[in-house]
Amino acid sequence: IMKKISLVILFLLAITVVYAQSVIEFEKETHDFGTFDEGKVATYDFVFKNRGKTPLILQSVEPSCGCTSPSYTKEPIAPGKSGKITVSYSSQGRPNAFHKSITVRSNSEEPVKVLYIKGFVNPKAAIAASAATLT
Repeated sequence: IMKKISLVILFLLAITVVYAQSVIEFEKETHDFGTFDEGKVATYDFVFKNRGKTPLILQSVEPSCGCTSPSYTKEPIAPGKSGKITVSYSSQGRPNAFHKSITVRSNSEEPVKVLYIKGFVNPKAAIAASAATLT
């Protein structure tokens, strides 16, 4: 009888783990910086909420290239609470249009989410030319 009770308890725990999970929900998954001048660092906060029933843990946040650097909430996010991923894009030496991805891995029911940043960087030569015509 103890074996059967133990199996039932184990089964119920397994079901609870499967159904009581964290759920990551971002306010938005793509940010457009618009147009800005080369040499500036553009930064944006992707805000998210844990809509699940267990603490949300971000395991990794990986940019698609070295020009993008993320920082993020490291401690577990309780159900109903919010966190953020701050993404910075360095435009130095990277003129023209860009579209970059940031891969977020967590213990959410959807374990991998991809965020995007995009925009257009005015080349330094164009900035200098337009300044020269203004004088």
